[in-house]
Amino acid sequence: MRKINELFYSLQGEGYNCGIPAVFIRFSGCNLQCPFCDTQHNTGEWMDDAAIVTEVMKYPAPLVVLTGGEPSLFIDELFIKALLATGKKIAIETNGTCPLKLSEETRKQIWITISPKDFLEGSKAPILMQECDELKVVNVGQELSHYFDMKAHHYFLQPCDFGDAKKNQENLQMTIQSCLQDTRWRLSLQTHKMIGIR
Repeated sequence: MRKINELFYSLQGEGYNCGIPAVFIRFSGCNLQCPFCDTQHNTGEWMDDAAIVTEVMKYPAPLVVLTGGEPSLFIDELFIKALLATGKKIAIETNGTCPLKLSEETRKQIWITISPKDFLEGSKAPILMQECDELKVVNVGQELSHYFDMKAHHYFLQPCDFGDAKKNQENLQMTIQSCLQDTRWRLSLQTHKMIGIR
């Protein structure tokens, strides 16, 4: 049984897969405490793998996104293989502080996004995962150069949503400048918030 905060169908709003229709499986629970987290960890429904797969198959999405919370705390080989058997592509969004309990063969079949939160108070756990398909860094003005020590195919820099329009605009401009100054970065925006979808 796995505690699911919510399962819904929408468009991926950020990062490499932005704009792709996706089923989002949001797990309830995390090992970090980020002030901008969009998951209510005290709520959720316990579901078995068969029920989750049945729900996923109700939608025509080509992609399933495992997010949270921290999905690496809840997934395992059996669960990922059950999702892969649907024929859909699987992506996981993780903070990188917990190893994935997956075989090397299975890991190669899923898209791994690491979004490190090492710059936040309450989020000082060491980043154990050092390799991914996509590194997506939430930018609050922290030092950025060390993120390139991590091996990724794509490096995204995304301005943090502070919930304050003036502060957000200043941070967006700072993030744009960071991308212009170091062209290894690619700008990621939370387009789902901009167009009013989940």
